[in-house]
Amino acid sequence: MAENTKRSIWSIHGLPGMLIAVVLLIGVLIFLQLAVVVTYRYGAVAPYDEAPIRDINNVKMIADLEQQNQFAFQTPKSEKE
Repeated sequence: MAENTKRSIWSIHGLPGMLIAVVLLIGVLIFLQLAVVVTYRYGAVAPYDEAPIRDINNVKMIADLEQQNQFAFQTPKSEKE
């Protein structure tokens, strides 16, 4: 069996490979943090577009009252039932 004589700390599998991986991970982290900051600033300046809801009569009703009851808050069931 041949001995592996090509081991080196400076090969791409050693220290440089680890440094490349760390630099790439830090780069991804910086990119994601910048995306968060940009998104937060945009949301702080224009939180929502209130143009469609200028009047309460402009809101579309999606179901009649009987169907809306299933979406309302329900009282919790007791253990006796």
